[in-house]
Amino acid sequence: MNVTESTGDAMPSDAEFAALTEPLRPELLAHCYRILGSIHDAEDLVQDTYLRAWRAFDRFEGRSSVRRWLYKIATMACLTALERRSRRPLPSGLGAPSDDHRVAVAPGEPTVPWLQPAPDRLLGADDPATIVAGRTGVRLAFIAALQLLPARQRAVLTLRDVLAFQTSEVAEMLDTTSAAVDSALRRARTRLAEAGPVEDELAEPDGETQRTLLDGYVDAFTHADPDALVGLLRADAELEMPPIPTWFTGRQAVVGFLASRVLRSKDQWRLVPTRANSQPAFVAYERTRDGRYEAHGVEVLTLVGDRIARITAFHDPSLVPAFGVAPVLTS
Repeated sequence: MNVTESTGDAMPSDAEFAALTEPLRPELLAHCYRILGSIHDAEDLVQDTYLRAWRAFDRFEGRSSVRRWLYKIATMACLTALERRSRRPLPSGLGAPSDDHRVAVAPGEPTVPWLQPAPDRLLGADDPATIVAGRTGVRLAFIAALQLLPARQRAVLTLRDVLAFQTSEVAEMLDTTSAAVDSALRRARTRLAEAGPVEDELAEPDGETQRTLLDGYVDAFTHADPDALVGLLRADAELEMPPIPTWFTGRQAVVGFLASRVLRSKDQWRLVPTRANSQPAFVAYERTRDGRYEAHGVEVLTLVGDRIARITAFHDPSLVPAFGVAPVLTS
């Protein structure tokens, strides 16, 4: 989509600018999230992108599409922001797991800028027309793998492999050469390959099987029945719980941890279904002494075949508002 010559040198109207740019907001948010690993930071950077674009729109001469122009602004804003910020890992990116649920669990580490989940509702994942790269482009495993790359390699890989921009277009966006883009892309692909496969390419269950798994998961938490989880988890299932660095591998360790430290009493937990990173997820609420249920965090499930392969439980109530649900349930 190109800006027509009718824009001239006059400042655009709000309506004109919005008509050209607002349809691109969800995919720009997904792009910034891939690079930054934080939905909160991504929202801030997209807002900054639109402000910069508005201020410069009268100088935009249509030499590229509006979409590519906005991606250039957003990508450069993200790279500038990352000059002052650390990468955002998951616990699995920092240390080895435990296969024994009886180990001492480390306290939460608030100084680590942890990777955050991204609500599908903000990324336009419910509308296929807004998804450029497909669902795998925001899967949690892929976002976590991207965090292993230097910032510029993240940008190159997402622009080329996820969004399918041409090498020359990426070079223009990053104010560099095509040779430099190709070199960065090779290094990024090699680094991701060395890190091991991500779960994007593994087959998820069909709709009916998925509903059975998710209903069983909710029932296990509602009734404090960890034994019910045994049939839902893969033998090599994993559990991680940022900001807690300790994480577990193996069905026995995962179920053992949940049985001894999480699922202690019936009706302690309520799980509200949602979607994050194009994956099934839940907003978790914990019952307080006065009988209310307060938001505890967000759990993202990775399903492979007919089982749950990974539970990523983000113990951070500040994530909940982005999912459009109440912070407290009264009934």
